[in-house]
Amino acid sequence: MDLRISKESDVPIRQQLAQQIVFLIATEKLKPGQALPSVRELARRLKIHHNTVSHAYQDLVRRTWLVRRRGTRVVVRAQADIRRQSAAEGLDELITMTILAARERGYSLQELRERLRQRLLTEPPDHLLVVDQEAGLRRLLQQEITDAVNWPAENCAREDLAANPGLAIGALVVVPQYALEDVKPLVPKAHLTIPVGFNSADQHVERIRRLEEPSVIAVVSVSLGFLKTAVSLLAAAVGRKHSLCQVLLPDDDLGVLRGADVIFCDSVAVRQVKGPRVVHYRLIAPSSLEYLAGAVASYQHG
Repeated sequence: MDLRISKESDVPIRQQLAQQIVFLIATEKLKPGQALPSVRELARRLKIHHNTVSHAYQDLVRRTWLVRRRGTRVVVRAQADIRRQSAAEGLDELITMTILAARERGYSLQELRERLRQRLLTEPPDHLLVVDQEAGLRRLLQQEITDAVNWPAENCAREDLAANPGLAIGALVVVPQYALEDVKPLVPKAHLTIPVGFNSADQHVERIRRLEEPSVIAVVSVSLGFLKTAVSLLAAAVGRKHSLCQVLLPDDDLGVLRGADVIFCDSVAVRQVKGPRVVHYRLIAPSSLEYLAGAVASYQHG
């Protein structure tokens, strides 16, 4: 076995030994059923204490990379069992083996990091990233998008993406139409940045105009920007005939809604405010959601 142990390293010797054996198994330099040297033989060869080898073997037996045979000898487990164990060990094990393989070939950790980042940036996306300056609006956009598109979504501010381009790794970036020119330069050129447009308030304005009696109109949202825009758009219809109140979640008291005749709620607030007076005020235009769903489907099936 080609094992290289450093007594000067901060990595414990037992860990060095165990992970290098895992790497030899994963790269098939140690074959299924192959016997490993005895504890004392390997300890003499590597000039380390036999207890260190014994503990490393015990750890690999526990993790089922190795199995014990008669006496004290251990052998490599069958390949099918190794593959199942490798999957069970998860991402950390895979990363460890990648690092060991890179070092084996003479690459530095910085070279590995940069190359891995470059590769990840060119990989097809596996989730959505909503980018906007206001946290409440990001949450609202994320909610409407995940309601319409069966794909995981995250969100961040523009300055976060500028400071950490790695946030775009594996992401299909979604931004409001007005922010496209600000965000697009922050996204890798190979990635698609999808702008979304917003609905008009025409149907909601018309609903208020049809009210015959003076009424209390409420607008409830998790986004201050959404709230201000909605109130401005409804203002002409409200006029002096009706009164208007605003509720910004989660801070404002929902108790003020008890006297409201019509309650316009965004797609997050509508999950908290119930009843026949509630009107769901959807922000993203259906055409934008359809385009986004088509883009996601092309990656899912492509």
